[in-house]
Amino acid sequence: MRDFKFDISNLIKERWSPRAFSREAVEYQDVLAILEAARYAPSCFNDQPWEFYVAFNEEELYIARQCINDRNRIWADNAPVLIIVAAKARFKETGKTNRWAAFDTGTAWGYLSLEAQRRGLITHAMGGFSQKKVRELIKLPEESHILAIIALGKMGSKADLDDMFREDEKPNKRKPLEQVCIRIKE
Repeated sequence: MRDFKFDISNLIKERWSPRAFSREAVEYQDVLAILEAARYAPSCFNDQPWEFYVAFNEEELYIARQCINDRNRIWADNAPVLIIVAAKARFKETGKTNRWAAFDTGTAWGYLSLEAQRRGLITHAMGGFSQKKVRELIKLPEESHILAIIALGKMGSKADLDDMFREDEKPNKRKPLEQVCIRIKE
């Protein structure tokens, strides 16, 4: 059970990262709208360093699934959409290193996840994947830093999950606010 100390948006309160995906198709227009939300995230110098490589049809999903580690594939193979998230490491205008690229792309992921939630869809971002396979199979440019793979779809049944995931299929607790809100002292 989550414990909210303040009145915040229900989208934030209700969003979590389930693993129980339905194989039911998602409308491609919904995927585009979700990416439209991500597109409007703020970024340093408005550089918008994020790149979203979308696997939507079976041929694309086959390629993306090969990049995911075996443990995550147990549940992620059910997701009807996979999105590989990358960030361009250099500013497009100057070519200098953009040390805020991952931060800005993380913000875009946050917008994406909230818009998915608003549309009645679920998301689960994964770090368990092979960057080498992503580069090999998706042909990402060298300057793109691969950050995550997001599973996107409709909520499935917890009962259909592998036993190892069933018990944890609920929103996680969060650290107390006092542990993440630290006052700067004189």
